[in-house]
Amino acid sequence: MKNKRELLIIKRVFVLKKTIFFSFFILCLFLIYTNIYKGKYYLQELNRINNAYHEKKTAPRGRIYDRNHKLLVDNKLVPEIVFLKPDKISTKEMINLSYNLANLIEVDYSKITIKMEKEFYIVNNNLDNLITKEEWKKYDERIINKDDIHNLKIYRIDEKMLESIKELDKEAAYIYYLLNNGFSYEIKTIKKENLTDKEITIINDNLDKLRGVYIDYNYERDYIYNNTLKSIFGRVSNVPLEEKNNYLVRGYSLNDQVGISYLEKQYDDYLQGIKGKYSINNDKMKIEEESRRGKDIVLTIDIDLQLKIEKIIEEELINSKNEPNTSLFNSVYVVIKDPSNGDILAMSGKGIRKVNNKYEIYDLTTGVLTNSITPGSVVKGASMMVGYKEKAINIGEKMTDECIKLYSFPKKCSWKTLGLIDDIKALSLSSNVYQFKTALKVANFDYSYNRKINDVTKAFDIYRAFFKELGLGSKSGIDLPIDGIGNVGTKNSPDLFLNYVIGQYDGYTTMQLSEYISTIANNGERVYPHLLLEVRNNDNNEGLGSIFFKYNPKSNKININKKYIERVKHGFKDVMETGLGKNFMGSIKDVSGKTGTSETFYDIDGNGVIDTKTVSNAFVGYYPSNKPKMSIAITFPNIVIVNNNDNRSYANKRITQKISQAFYDIYK
Repeated sequence: MKNKRELLIIKRVFVLKKTIFFSFFILCLFLIYTNIYKGKYYLQELNRINNAYHEKKTAPRGRIYDRNHKLLVDNKLVPEIVFLKPDKISTKEMINLSYNLANLIEVDYSKITIKMEKEFYIVNNNLDNLITKEEWKKYDERIINKDDIHNLKIYRIDEKMLESIKELDKEAAYIYYLLNNGFSYEIKTIKKENLTDKEITIINDNLDKLRGVYIDYNYERDYIYNNTLKSIFGRVSNVPLEEKNNYLVRGYSLNDQVGISYLEKQYDDYLQGIKGKYSINNDKMKIEEESRRGKDIVLTIDIDLQLKIEKIIEEELINSKNEPNTSLFNSVYVVIKDPSNGDILAMSGKGIRKVNNKYEIYDLTTGVLTNSITPGSVVKGASMMVGYKEKAINIGEKMTDECIKLYSFPKKCSWKTLGLIDDIKALSLSSNVYQFKTALKVANFDYSYNRKINDVTKAFDIYRAFFKELGLGSKSGIDLPIDGIGNVGTKNSPDLFLNYVIGQYDGYTTMQLSEYISTIANNGERVYPHLLLEVRNNDNNEGLGSIFFKYNPKSNKININKKYIERVKHGFKDVMETGLGKNFMGSIKDVSGKTGTSETFYDIDGNGVIDTKTVSNAFVGYYPSNKPKMSIAITFPNIVIVNNNDNRSYANKRITQKISQAFYDIYK
């Protein structure tokens, strides 16, 4: 048995081991923090001390071109007044610098806070009398520290003390904050917005009084076609705080410019340039290494087609306001795609609003990916294929189009009684009843008038699973960080099930509808949409360099016999030749497609209660019918308000015709 001394020794050794382990663990954490999170800071400090080298704030990003190598997004040099803190500059010098700048230039100090004013008041005044003897004693005894003393002063500065601060003082206080905000090695921007040539000249003429202040030139994006596709290009800004750890590990600084949305974010690794370096000697800036532009990207977009489509939509949205019942018709979305390879040739969303009694068009292109619509009959091709696949119907099978009635649910009819029709005419004339009867067969239900049906869950799942294969109810797979899934209903009553098969339940984005029609057009091979065509090296400053990377689109085949796809394509061709879609793509020959109309509802007074019944339209199609060059998906939410008269707008048909013709004129 061990004596007390041995036990004590064992206990002490155990405590020592734990202490050593814990100390080693803390050391490891400190090393990780120092190397990963603070590594760039210490590296820049080392360069500053040894070489006096500094990085420029920004670098020129790679350019963005359309498929025909027309420049869409470039870089432009933007002047700004900046400050790089010199060695051994005193607080008094910083205060004087702030006042000098306030006297020379106009700085918007509307964002100044009370705390900033108090901070400036402290450095301008000796406020030691605000600290009690007891608190100074605690400070001497290291019970409280310098920061605690400073915070006590901040707390005890009252409004009366700040009454002496004038407008010039406030401007100087804000400038002082800008000069000191962030790490000392970082370049601080004093003014960029609304910087005038006169101010640039004044600063350059007074650099001897403005130690550490320079006129610098940094890069910003230049959009050649103004707002066209600007939202899809995305934004460039400082590293987002919510993603800072990811960027810091990759060697970025928090003030680095990165793509934070859409294409700029998706392809930031290619587009990111290399920042130039400069040195400061005798308070003069010298460029040591020029900035280098990032790689260029070439998109699938055809800017000529894009501009034509945008003009058509803008004109027709305004024209529609002269037609009855269109007060809620405020947006149109369209996607033009090459179904064989997934290239997005054009995509646009436009909205209209009234401002000061004039109509104003605004961009909604991101809504192509995020805003869903109840599409109506355009999905009947998918529903028909489910019927074939599940052996509920055969090719050429005829049914009588007549109103049907299920127990405890209202009658359900087509837009008119169509009589005995086959599957082709069911698509061509957009029969609801043909789809209802097919769906009930998929659910293993023998229909008879007013018969009760209970569970349709399995049949619902069968339809939804196949719809997802076609892109309806699943993400489109586009090469962007945002990709909407649409609006999927959560209930599964028999009535809703029948609504679903005619496109009157779930909602889909325009991009999802594009996937659906493109997959059918491409004989069941779904090629996922993409905007990137290729990445080019920056071999020279002007023009495109050599190819660095070509985009390889992803694809998969839907699980259905090819003959059923061909049958639906036959039906879609008949829609455009003799059915409800006749002339929807204008005078262009050999087209296929499907129209869609859905009952929708609107909260007109914004009180959270749906109070107005509307009609929404959709169209999907492709050209030519054999080996299509293009597919089109276009949606028209709330195109008319439903009331007692039959007056309505035909803007949907006009827009579809003109956009189809615009494509034909370029690619015929």
